[in-house]
Amino acid sequence: MRSTLNPRITPRAARVRRRTPAAVSAAAVVAALVALPGGVAQAASPDIVISQVYGGGGNSGAPYANDFVELYNRGTTPVSVTGWTVQYASATGSSWSRTTLSGTIAPGHYFLVQEAAGAGTGAALPTADATGTIAMSATSGKIALVTNGTALTCATGCATQSGVKDFVGYGSGAGSAEGSPTGNLSNGTAALRAGGGATDTDNNATDFVIGSPAPRNSSTGGGGNPGGTRIHDIQGAARVSPLAGSAVSAVPGVVTAVGPNGFWYQDPQPDNDPGTSEGVYVYTSGAPSVAVGDSVTVSATVSQFRPGGTGGTTNLSITELTAPAVTVVAHNAPLPAATLVGQGGRVPPSAVISGVTSGDVETAGNYQPATDGLDFWESLEGMRVEIDDAAVVGPTNKYGELSVVPQGSGTRTNRGGILLQANDGNPERVVLGKALAPTPTANVGDTLTGATVGVLDYAFGNFTLQVTATPTVTAGTTAPEVTAAPTAGQLAVATFNVENLAPSDPQSKFDGLAAGIVTNLRSPDLVALEEIQDNSGATSDGTVSATQTLAKLTAAVTAAGGPSYSYREIDPVDGQDGGQPGGNIRQVFLYRTDRGLSFTDRPGAGSTTADSVVNAGGTPQLAYSPGRIDPANAAFNSSRKPLAGEFRWNGKPVFVIANHFNSKGGDQPLFGRYQQPARPSESQRHDQATVVKDFTDRILAVDPKASVIVLGDLNDFEFSQTADILTAGGSLTDLPRTLPLPERYTYVYEGNSQVLDHILISGALAATAYSYDIVHINSEFSTQLSDHDPQVVRIPLP
Repeated sequence: MRSTLNPRITPRAARVRRRTPAAVSAAAVVAALVALPGGVAQAASPDIVISQVYGGGGNSGAPYANDFVELYNRGTTPVSVTGWTVQYASATGSSWSRTTLSGTIAPGHYFLVQEAAGAGTGAALPTADATGTIAMSATSGKIALVTNGTALTCATGCATQSGVKDFVGYGSGAGSAEGSPTGNLSNGTAALRAGGGATDTDNNATDFVIGSPAPRNSSTGGGGNPGGTRIHDIQGAARVSPLAGSAVSAVPGVVTAVGPNGFWYQDPQPDNDPGTSEGVYVYTSGAPSVAVGDSVTVSATVSQFRPGGTGGTTNLSITELTAPAVTVVAHNAPLPAATLVGQGGRVPPSAVISGVTSGDVETAGNYQPATDGLDFWESLEGMRVEIDDAAVVGPTNKYGELSVVPQGSGTRTNRGGILLQANDGNPERVVLGKALAPTPTANVGDTLTGATVGVLDYAFGNFTLQVTATPTVTAGTTAPEVTAAPTAGQLAVATFNVENLAPSDPQSKFDGLAAGIVTNLRSPDLVALEEIQDNSGATSDGTVSATQTLAKLTAAVTAAGGPSYSYREIDPVDGQDGGQPGGNIRQVFLYRTDRGLSFTDRPGAGSTTADSVVNAGGTPQLAYSPGRIDPANAAFNSSRKPLAGEFRWNGKPVFVIANHFNSKGGDQPLFGRYQQPARPSESQRHDQATVVKDFTDRILAVDPKASVIVLGDLNDFEFSQTADILTAGGSLTDLPRTLPLPERYTYVYEGNSQVLDHILISGALAATAYSYDIVHINSEFSTQLSDHDPQVVRIPLP
């Protein structure tokens, strides 16, 4: 199993669409025709419509004293109605009365036209935006919205007359209508357009419902459905939609991105709360019938979808609109401006991912987008987001993802990454995804010049910016490092995780690893290798020997101009050491003998034999060399057993323990549902560290000045309890902890530069003028032979 901070569970093949298609009828997505301003009303109006008709004003039992006609702007831009007229004729008549309008109707707002009062009483209307004297029928009639002042002369077919913007025939006796007329009205009822005024299919019978009159004037905004619901109301100032499970009608917005099974759209009229997102994903289950730039309204059910299936229970959920009915109001609308994240825009929190201290954040409350990174990105979910000159902090991986931060973020490494620290998970990070457009190939230290723009999504435990255009890469200066060569008096010891090396790997991998050992590590005296697989690789066939793997590697080293290396290892019990199934990974000592190093062979140990420390007249010795430390201990169940070896450097004993501790599989993600994230895998590493520490203590109990080196892939950070256990009492020094912060990393995961690999040395060695170097040749680059960087210590032991 890979050494990861937050392991991926769901394959990337499922990434493009995150769910099993739901049953959605073919009629669920409705794309209405578009009418140009001043055009005929047989095509749906893209903006101003008649949203309510009431003719019973002032009559017996009437709730209001006046008749009225209400208009609504279902579009995304303000519309001037100056010079337009609202016209009325009887159900079968051809003589039209007019009321002239003046003013502008904002998107999502209403416009109230007051007409004549009846003989009786009733409440006054809200302040009217226009006033006329037309006496309308309480039961049936015709209302036209006309973009000029010319009176109509028609009795039938009026909806298609020149200048008619919208038309309503109300009551069954209406001789003209869009489609069929509405039902009959009364003194106490009005015809109300569905969706709060936004639904327009050019059929009065289906677009209108009969109900109590509810006049709204221009001070009333946020229309689009009953209650004035907008996208920011759906998203809410929360991590989960306050409307989850509810149906919403005719919610307006502009399509910003289209995927294979849905689309994102965003409200161009945001509220004043930066904590409420203005964008949301609409899941259509198949190819959407919309295009970027379409102004639409959506009627749907608000849902919370958790990506990752049964394996994604620790992921945050995403607010989506499901089983949608989509009406296209207009084409080629301007896209809402992308929200700039970083300097000059919204600056993400710099250290805290979540202030929730325990439990499920989706039920915890305490939503804090100004201070918590998780909530900051949540407040942008589904929206267009822009990052200018984004800094690449995680290289493009095989899934086409790369991690970036805005300029000015966090504690940066010397080579352009961003450093994971005990109290800083780097909430500035966001992953770039390729669901909508290809992502570029980039390395840590590169810059994405200009604006990187996309829609903000979430998957695999991370907020993901799905780019809508491929960013431009400006290459940085990051290059593979080459360490210094050891001098004649220095013992050079390295550790290198070679990532599931097997004979079936291409020769290019062996050659590349050999070049790393010979050129970049300068052919150290000893290399502790991790993840050497058996001769059949990942095939589960009972093979445990790794002779072919090691012969191929040592031959490649020699071919690269390196020395002749020998090796020592102990084959594991088949299937007992974890890692890739069938691979039987193990640690191996790879060593050269031409500079003063030799191996002390004390044979007899098998895979289940426990090594021990022998006091030979005041000198420590290993009972077996090589040997495995406490292989039956439960601390090493389904994990690699430490490999101990006794070497001699110019005649003096050196004890080396090669390790590959339990991986982080099963730990919860940093940007996950549960905060603070649980790390159940570390309990086993603590037990493993305790066993190794006890063994080294037994060596040092015989000789406190013994030369002891503990190294390998410990799968934990330099600030972790695992490292604390190994260094307790000061008998071992963890070398990554001795480096300046910008140099402390051996691994890059989801944009976080971090330490997973360690070299620890005993006090006698720490007292020398040693030289320690993490040699960055893999983790920062999109092309990798391994995902780990090797490291080497050069110890002066003349």
